[in-house]
Amino acid sequence: MDIRIDMDRLKKDILDLSQIGRDPTGAISRPSFSRTDLEAREWLKNRIKDAGLIVREDGAGNIFGRIEGQGGTVMSGSHLDTVIHGGMYDGSVGVLSALECARLIKENSLPITKPLEVASFTDEEGNLVGDFLGSRAFLGLLNREKLEKGRTQFGTPLAQILEGTGFSIDSIMEAHKQKPEIDTFLELHIEQGIQLETEGCSIGIVDSIAGKNVWLCSFSGIASHAGTTPLELRHDALLGLADFALKGTQHVATHHYGSMVTVGKLQVFPGAFSTVPGRADFTLDFRSASQETLKELESFFTSLARDIASTRGLHFASETFDSTEPVALPPKLLITMKEECKSLGYPFMMLSSGAGHDAQVIAGAADSGMIFIPCMDGISHSPEEKIAWEDLEKGANLLLRTLLRQAQ
Repeated sequence: MDIRIDMDRLKKDILDLSQIGRDPTGAISRPSFSRTDLEAREWLKNRIKDAGLIVREDGAGNIFGRIEGQGGTVMSGSHLDTVIHGGMYDGSVGVLSALECARLIKENSLPITKPLEVASFTDEEGNLVGDFLGSRAFLGLLNREKLEKGRTQFGTPLAQILEGTGFSIDSIMEAHKQKPEIDTFLELHIEQGIQLETEGCSIGIVDSIAGKNVWLCSFSGIASHAGTTPLELRHDALLGLADFALKGTQHVATHHYGSMVTVGKLQVFPGAFSTVPGRADFTLDFRSASQETLKELESFFTSLARDIASTRGLHFASETFDSTEPVALPPKLLITMKEECKSLGYPFMMLSSGAGHDAQVIAGAADSGMIFIPCMDGISHSPEEKIAWEDLEKGANLLLRTLLRQAQ
């Protein structure tokens, strides 16, 4: 039976959801547990109910729609939360494509024996306390102390954000007790890069996902007068950071091509135009598909920072904010997706993902696979995020075929 997804229905779901959290500029903001996120959650639960699926929501706010069966669960989904001033496709296409697949399977009584679940995970974007709050809670991988003592990106404690939502740190820590046995997890996502578009290819089959370390760092020196302190006597924290960022980038580009390093957030103190910076706080994000490379970079950045601090009369301090391990996705799922692409007549290419995804976390408990579709100009986490509907249709059809194979 050659069943294809109902693209008109899927497109309508995506457009309807995109109205929740949209501001007059077209940007969408749905950080987890915000008013707009809670509205999106209710919208999704109603869509799941309308599809005839069994709805459940765990203690971390992860939402599931289930078709019952025997054996380990086959799951597909992503996330509905967004970065602040984000776009309408990141995460959403994965959840709503999975819903459309389950809806078609239910409507047409397609032959599956295993349970099938649609999943929407909480706070994949890391607006709260580290990335992947929902999928990590789902597997019982969270640290209570970090949830209780860590500050969210909004500067407020997580417990304060949870007030009035019906969720708590206790409920989040207990979420994994509601987890079913999972055989397979599949996630459809926009690429968030330019490889597919550059190659004119609608489908990317992901074979690996890069690991990531995020550090909170600081160079501390001495704040002094900008007009009277000689250059050779300054302990300028910002110059220390600038030296570190340039040399660090040069090292990665020269010795670890394909890996990434980014200083993404910076705050200088005291921050006055007439004062030499006495402290520079910043984030360091470095990523690689190789665990060996991540370890080398950790050692290199630590040594580089200490050398710069010693040379410039500064002090360097750092702590790990978040980290994930690189993941190689299982060959048997890659083979299945390749076979289904050929059956559907869809050209595809193999890709590694530099961005992190819920599939990366779930891979620790089940066979995980990812399907990428292009996003125009590689733009993501922006109101300018765009896709071609025909690319999504192909990606969703491949997802449907792969789910049916896994759930037999």
